[in-house]
Amino acid sequence: MQKNILITGCSSGLGLALTNFYLQKGFKVFGISRNRPNIEDKNFTHFSFDLSKISEIKKNLTTILSDVHKFETVYLNAGMLGKIKLLKDLTIEELNKVYSLNVYANKELLDIFMTLEVKNIIIISSGASKNGYIGWGAYSLSKAGVNILVNLYSNEMKNTKILAVAPGVIKTPMTDFIRFELDETIFPSVKKLNNGIIQTPQETAIKLDNLISKIDLFTTGSYVDIREVELN
Repeated sequence: MQKNILITGCSSGLGLALTNFYLQKGFKVFGISRNRPNIEDKNFTHFSFDLSKISEIKKNLTTILSDVHKFETVYLNAGMLGKIKLLKDLTIEELNKVYSLNVYANKELLDIFMTLEVKNIIIISSGASKNGYIGWGAYSLSKAGVNILVNLYSNEMKNTKILAVAPGVIKTPMTDFIRFELDETIFPSVKKLNNGIIQTPQETAIKLDNLISKIDLFTTGSYVDIREVELN
């Protein structure tokens, strides 16, 4: 039987790479994003929805996801970086915008998945959830929230393996902006990114799939930095 994969934020970056990767492997892929990616494949079903509309998630997505009912793996990849600013310069509104999408949208989706048959759920976290880089305040707070969200839900979703996974630095317009547009004397993480390993979204998709193949090695509810595990 053909297995189902669901990917949020499927229109660009890592989400798009995951979508293409699993379509090439013959999976049936369901994607959620505001804009439909330029994919014509009979195994691809797209749900157009803005996940920043938190109060509308359950109303709009419960029925269509329940119709599918069974998923092999769900990648909750959609998220945002927010503004790179000193923490003292970030407003509560700016913090809430990032936290809402990165944490509360996933909370609403997890509530839906609790009613379905889901084998694995990967929520994209970040090394920034463990390291407080200057300028990344909104993002770091939200990804730390993702980690504990995963840990909490693992106690309630007994039949699903759920992990918060930091995928490493991925080459995207977001990371290019940080690497090439920001002042490294103010934001030291710029130099750290430029001196580190930058992966393509396609390379990262392969690593995440390798992680899924060895998912039994990891404790449900845990945080996994993909750079620190042997996946070959």
